[in-house]
Amino acid sequence: MKKRSQTKQKLLNILKKDNELKIEEIMAYFTISEIAVRKHLHELEQQGLINVEKRKQQLGRPYHTYSLTKKGHDTFPNQYEKLPLELLRDLEELEGKQAVTKLLSKRMERERKDLEQKIHSNDFEEKVATVAKIQDKKGYMVELKKNEAGDYEMKHYNCPIANIASCYKQMCSNEKSIFEQIFSTSEVISHSCITNGDHCCKWTIKKPVKG
Repeated sequence: MKKRSQTKQKLLNILKKDNELKIEEIMAYFTISEIAVRKHLHELEQQGLINVEKRKQQLGRPYHTYSLTKKGHDTFPNQYEKLPLELLRDLEELEGKQAVTKLLSKRMERERKDLEQKIHSNDFEEKVATVAKIQDKKGYMVELKKNEAGDYEMKHYNCPIANIASCYKQMCSNEKSIFEQIFSTSEVISHSCITNGDHCCKWTIKKPVKG
């Protein structure tokens, strides 16, 4: 398979994060000419990776917006293979829902221990940065921001286990439980979830209150 150019990959990354953009908004990320960017967008459209929509407005000329197609989303790291989901369904059919619950809880414990082993500091900010880096390497496409209160907002623009988590919501609640255990002195708030149809999974990890 031919390797995708840096510009095309950057375009895919931008649309993965921002969902739907006009050419003017896309150009804010580039220093190359608009003609060159449009050429790359056209090629990505021809490959079936992006969708171009014509939008009408009350005043002025119509404009186009660009977004990822399902094929475009599928170019990002994922675990969409059918086998894991089929195995979980088979287990539920053979042993009941409780067996699946126990299995997913076992996975949660393994994930938590793996995170804990890679965290080498009790400092809140360092711990948040480490977790974000680990999750990003796993394909969650993480964006991390700190607000004025010292709390952190963490967004996951990609869910590598979305097909399983869509069928077994326990995966999402388990993820929240892992964060709550890792950040035991903080409040962890879930605002949105990809498996609920949201654009990203958004978390707030509150700054620990010193008492």
